[in-house]
Amino acid sequence: MLKLQVVRWRSIWYTISGLLIGGSILALGVWGLRQGIEFTGGSLLAVHFSHARPSIQTMEQAISNAHIDTASAVVQPVGDTDAQFRLPTLTTAQHDALMTSLKAVQGDVTELQFDTVGPVIGQELRQKSVEGLAIALFAIMIYVAYAFRQVSLPVQSWKYGIVTIITAFHDVIVPIGVFAILGHFAGVEIGTPFIAAILTILGYSITDTIVVMDRIRENLQKETGTFSEIVEMAVHQTFLRSFNTSAATLLTLFAIFFFGGASLRDFTLALIIGIATGTYSSIFIASPLLVSWEKWSRTHAAQAAVVNKSTKKK
Repeated sequence: MLKLQVVRWRSIWYTISGLLIGGSILALGVWGLRQGIEFTGGSLLAVHFSHARPSIQTMEQAISNAHIDTASAVVQPVGDTDAQFRLPTLTTAQHDALMTSLKAVQGDVTELQFDTVGPVIGQELRQKSVEGLAIALFAIMIYVAYAFRQVSLPVQSWKYGIVTIITAFHDVIVPIGVFAILGHFAGVEIGTPFIAAILTILGYSITDTIVVMDRIRENLQKETGTFSEIVEMAVHQTFLRSFNTSAATLLTLFAIFFFGGASLRDFTLALIIGIATGTYSSIFIASPLLVSWEKWSRTHAAQAAVVNKSTKKK
C-alpha cells in the first residue's frame, strides 16, 4: 500500500503553511482584531424583541432619544428577534432611559445581558492576555527542551523546543487571522473567551506535537537508518492516533457550534480552526522541520569543514 511521504514532500506542506501564515498576518496587519468591550471598555446590552425586531435605524433613533452618543454606538442584529448594542460606558440612568426608549418603539422588550467595563480595566485585561500568552509559550519551550534532554544527536534537545514553539505559533496565528477577517466583514469581536480558546489551542497543539516527537525519540534509540527515515517512520506510527483524536474532538465541537447557542459560537469556532490547524501542523510541519534543520546543520558543518581545510593548506 502506498504511504504518504510526509517528510519527502515537506516543501509542499511548507508552502501551504506559508500561505496560511502570510494571509493571517496580512489580515491582522490590514484590519486588526475587532476587540470587545472587555479590552476597549464600554457597555454591551443584549435585548430580545417579542415581536418583529425594529430596523437598525429605528434602534439607533432609540439610542439618540435616550441621550446617548450614537457616533460611538454599534447596533448588531442577532438572529430574528434579538439585538446587541455596543455603547460607550453607560450610567444606570442612561441604561434605564435606553430600555424605556426601546420599549416605546417595541412594547415587549426583554433584557438578556448588560455588561460594563471601564477603559482602565480593559487595557489591563489586554496587557494580561498578551503576557499570559508569552509566558505560556516560554514555559512550553523550556519544558520540551527539558523533556528531550537525553536526545542530543542528530538534533539537540533545545531544537525540539524551538520547533514546538514555531508549530504553536503556526496553530494560533491562523485562527487569529481568520477572526481578523471575520471582524472586518462580519463584525465578530474578540474577548476573554477568545484568549481562553487560544490558550486551549496551544495546549492541544503542543500535546499533539510532543506525541510525534516522543515517538521520534524512541525510534532514535531502537531503529537504524537516516534521521529522515526515522522521522518518517514516527509520523506514520502516530498518524492515525492524531487523526482519530482530533476527529473525535472536532465532531464534538461542531455539535456545540451548531446547537450550543450564539454565546458559544465564536469560542467554538476558534477551537475548531485551531485544533484542525494543530493536527495538520503536528504531522506535516513539526517533524519535517526537524529534518530540514538537521540537514541544514549537516550541510553547514560540511561547508565549514571544507573552508577550514582550505585555510589550513594556505
